[in-house]
This record gives sequence, C-alpha cells and structure tokens, in this order.
Amino acid sequence: MPIKVDYAARETASNLRRNFTITLASVLTVFVSLFLVGFSLLFRQGVEKTTERWRGGIEFIVFLSPTANPDQINAVRTALDSPEIEKVTFVDQNAAFDEFRELFKSQPDLLQSVTPDILPPSFRVVPRDKDARTVEDLSAQFRGKPGVKEVVSATETIKLVQKLSNWATFFISGVAFVLLGVAVLLILNTIRMAMYARRREIEVMKLVGATNSFIRVPFMLEGLIQGASGAALAVGGLVVALPFLERGLPSATDFPLFSGIIPATGDRLVTYVLIAIVGCLVGAAGAGAAVSRFLDV
Repeated sequence: MPIKVDYAARETASNLRRNFTITLASVLTVFVSLFLVGFSLLFRQGVEKTTERWRGGIEFIVFLSPTANPDQINAVRTALDSPEIEKVTFVDQNAAFDEFRELFKSQPDLLQSVTPDILPPSFRVVPRDKDARTVEDLSAQFRGKPGVKEVVSATETIKLVQKLSNWATFFISGVAFVLLGVAVLLILNTIRMAMYARRREIEVMKLVGATNSFIRVPFMLEGLIQGASGAALAVGGLVVALPFLERGLPSATDFPLFSGIIPATGDRLVTYVLIAIVGCLVGAAGAGAAVSRFLDV
C-alpha cells in the first residue's frame, strides 16, 4: 500500500493534537537540553579561542617591537636557547595577523584598521620548570632587552578560566545528555499513547493489507517533529541570548581575556547545524524505539 503524503500529514497532526500536553513536555525538554548543549559548545569555543596562544604549556610570551631589527630578534632568540627552556616558537607578523583576524573576525571595523606591520612578532616560551616563581624570574630576564616590547606571563586568571571552562563544559554537557535521555523517553511515551489510542484503527489497517511502513510513517513523523521543534527553539534561544550576553561582558579594553569569547557568526552556524541534527536524531530515536517495541506489525 503506497504512502500518501496527505494521509501521513493528517495523521501526524492528529496525533500531536491528541497528546498535546506530553508533546509540549517533550519539545520543551529537547529545547532545554539542546540549549545547554549549544551554550556549552559555544562557551568552550570562545574560551579556547581567547586562550589559544597559551596552549601547549606556553607560560610566557616575549612580544617584540614591530620595528625590531634582525640583530635584536636574533639576540632574544639566542638568549632563549637555554637549558631552562623546553620549547620556543617564533610567531612572525604575518602569523600574528592571521591569529588576530581569527580572534576578531566578528569585529570587521577593527580588522580594517589593522595591518600585519603594526602587530608585534613574538616568541612563545615553554619553560621546563612550570613553577610560578620560576616562570616569573625567567620571563623577567627579557623585560627591557633591546627590541622587546613586552613580556606577558600566563596568569592565574587564564589558568583558572581554562579550568573552569573544562569543568563547566563537563557539568553542563552531563546535565544536557541526561535531559536528552529524558526527552527520548518522553517522545517514546507520546508515540506509545498515540498508538494505543488508535489500536483498533491499526488492527483494521493491518486486515486490509496496510504495510508496516504505511502504519509507522505518521508516528515516526510525530517524533521527528517533536525533536526538530525542540532544536529550533534551542537555536532561536541561543540567537536571542548571545547578543545580550556579549553586551553584558566586560569590554576587551577593560579585560582583554574576554575579547572574542563569544564565537563569530560562522562558528555559531556549525553549532546550530549540530543542534538541529541532534534534535532530529533524538526525535527519530524515541519514535523508532516506540514503533519497534509497541507496534506489533
């Protein structure tokens, strides 16, 4: 028996209306869980971007003057060739500009006012001894050297933000996945109730030769719609909430660590697409489990 689109749409809408309260609970649970998942992913992206230069154990950065000559740069490089230093990475002005563009790509006005020649090249240093006092003493040796503009150490603030980011992401993701599990169970129960309410109709359809697919499609669509609706609400909630959050954060001038912590639009789109896919999968999983277990066809 071929599946008619109008029949599937009509039966799906009827099922959604019949179990409206549980359907609403399912949608809201998917919404809350995916909102938390999306928020944790975007927050982690922002923290990783703002602390990107400190990855790999880098404890301090020697920023050179943009006008530093080759002799001055080589003198600093030679001084960094020490048994106390485990690794040194040189970042030239072009690489610094690429990093700047990535960090501030959501601020086109700022990007237009900056060129590679005004950005300082730098040495990113990984000492062997990560003790705070040792790092401070080591970095102090380079302050005031010819060609050196500034020496910046990995502060406790940066380390604390990274640690809090890891814990927050773990906790929020844990809560979100528990809620996703609850959403699957709610959708399963909603589909089960819809099948129970139509049990006699289903029996008649089987007697007249209706195929398994013909009977299952409206119930699968019902679960898919619930998951997709929750995902749409989650994406909409993030789109509305992020600008308010961004305005509430300290400015980059007052607290540079927060510059770029809200991901740019392009990065957000990837997260939004992921949320939409997960929402549809949750709805399909709940509906699929229900029709497999409770629909004897």
